[in-house]
Amino acid sequence: MPPSNSPAAKTERLMNLVMTLLYTRRPLSRARIRETVEQYRLAPTDEAFERMFERDKEELRELGIPLATEEISAGWEDEPGYRIHARDYALPQIRFDADELAVLGLAARAWSHATLAAPAATALRKLRASGVEPDDEAFAFVEARLGTSEPAFGPLFDAVLAQAPVRFGYARPGEEAATRHVQPWGLTSQSGHWYLTGLDTDRGEPRVFRLSRISGKVTRAGKPGSYAVPADHDPVAMIRGRREGGRLDLVRLRVQSGSGNALRHRGIETAGDDGWDKVELPYSDPGDIAHELASYGASLIVEEPPAVRDAVITVLRAGADAHEEVGP
Repeated sequence: MPPSNSPAAKTERLMNLVMTLLYTRRPLSRARIRETVEQYRLAPTDEAFERMFERDKEELRELGIPLATEEISAGWEDEPGYRIHARDYALPQIRFDADELAVLGLAARAWSHATLAAPAATALRKLRASGVEPDDEAFAFVEARLGTSEPAFGPLFDAVLAQAPVRFGYARPGEEAATRHVQPWGLTSQSGHWYLTGLDTDRGEPRVFRLSRISGKVTRAGKPGSYAVPADHDPVAMIRGRREGGRLDLVRLRVQSGSGNALRHRGIETAGDDGWDKVELPYSDPGDIAHELASYGASLIVEEPPAVRDAVITVLRAGADAHEEVGP
């Protein structure tokens, strides 16, 4: 069977080629590369392999990957060998401040909910290989195991990028689900939940939709690029405005040093001298913020109020019970 030409197959082929040339101790001939990289081995003819390999070489160089051409040995006459030197491929020393680490962690958290999970993991591995540790506790410890990913995230993410209208079923607490027609503007995570902001075309007003309340499939209801997102759109402010009139309380936390950068960014931080810092964070609903706090696992302690601490314990126990049911 000839190799697939899909974008995913091409990406996998390029990654296999890079890994092969990066970890070899000596230059590899074309024949050896064809034997090693599975997608090349499946090429139906020598000509098909040659065309594929030439295109891949050019693409790697356009991406800035230092593909070196070297002499293999005297016995190979004029045939060149190929390799990638680790010293040229390695990233330089990279330093990020707390806000930038929080953004990296949030981006990986978002991508872990959709079809971008594999590219996100690859990007994080490259960062860690260079000595950078993104603030990823918020998705690595508990969240993925509690089943918090929303089925609506993927199609809504694509619709936001394409500026394509959608329709979906949506149910407010205590109400029956009703079909909503929306021009998606943005997706934002707040207090452990994902929200869609956009224009509700049935009501002619901007609205906020919590993804966990979307029922059924999200389907396209118009052509891509058929509307424009307002230039002054601020999804975070829009979500907060939705809660105007509601009372905000403070949760007091102890956060392990080097962890919880996203929480520190949103709250008031007081440095400690025992490896733990104090952070005060505003919240409106114990249940909403409990999922976010629980995702930090042992890196965080809720000091008060008791309602939030109890909600976090409930979430953690639910996660532990789910693991016990699945078994090893």
